[in-house]
Order: sequence, then structure tokens, then C-alpha cells
Amino acid sequence: MVTAPVWGHTEGMSDDDKQWYFSLSDGSVSQGKSANVFDRMGPYPDRESAERALQTAAERNKAADDADAEWND
Repeated sequence: MVTAPVWGHTEGMSDDDKQWYFSLSDGSVSQGKSANVFDRMGPYPDRESAERALQTAAERNKAADDADAEWND
């Protein structure tokens, strides 16, 4: 199967380079794995999701804590 090349800003980028990451040290968001593995959250499919990384993590932690509390009751 032959596919047409994709042109634009993502040309030549790997799948990891197309994902978005949140930097824990400075709160910045970047496309690609530019931050240290121990200093980033992600990958996220888009910039907006990466910008909400801490909010998403807090919501998931609360849901897990609530499930634990329910399990223990």
C-alpha cells in the first residue's frame, strides 16, 4: 500500500513528537518529548489537554479516592 506524504508542520515527526506534554517544573506545554521524563506529564493528544494536565490528574485522583472509600465501606 502506498500512501501520500503528509505535508505541513508535522512532516518528518514521529508519533511521540506529535503528542503534547506538560512540564511539572515550569508549567509549560510543549509538543514532543522536550522535558525530562521525570519532569513531564503526558502524552496528551492536543495542547488544550496538556494545559489541563494537573486538573485532569486531580479529578482522576479524586475519583480513585472515592472508589477506594466506597470499596472500604
